[in-house]
Amino acid sequence: MPLPPYRHMPGVNARPDEAFFAAVKASVPAATADETGAENVAWRYGLRLVNAGFYWEAHEVLEPVWLNAAPNSRERHLVQAVIHLANGLLKQAMGRPGASLRLAELCRGAFAGAFPSGSGRLMGIDYADAVSAVDALAQGRTDIRLSMRDEI
Repeated sequence: MPLPPYRHMPGVNARPDEAFFAAVKASVPAATADETGAENVAWRYGLRLVNAGFYWEAHEVLEPVWLNAAPNSRERHLVQAVIHLANGLLKQAMGRPGASLRLAELCRGAFAGAFPSGSGRLMGIDYADAVSAVDALAQGRTDIRLSMRDEI
């Protein structure tokens, strides 16, 4: 999937056409699971959007992935954490560091739910990478990349 034509900034520019995301949203599997993370097109695309600075768009794509994860599952916590990360980065880009810091703490809590042992890998995301990303967000940095590891 190509990247959107522009980054949406609430209050600054128009929302992207919903049709742009229709295909990727339609690809969301009925169940978000660790075992199928590598094949989950919306999950992978959502991570790509975060890494490319399309934070609002990442939230749009990842929301149905989150909804299709089992309640209170590690997968649901993980997707929620990435959504918080994207929203925190969006707030940082909008010049709202206080909101970004609050979202970093929500993100940290969601990552703790995804990685209760404080280690491991889930849906291709390594615990150490998750911690580094939320630490960077809490420090106000935007040089954050959250990538799937080759082995899931």
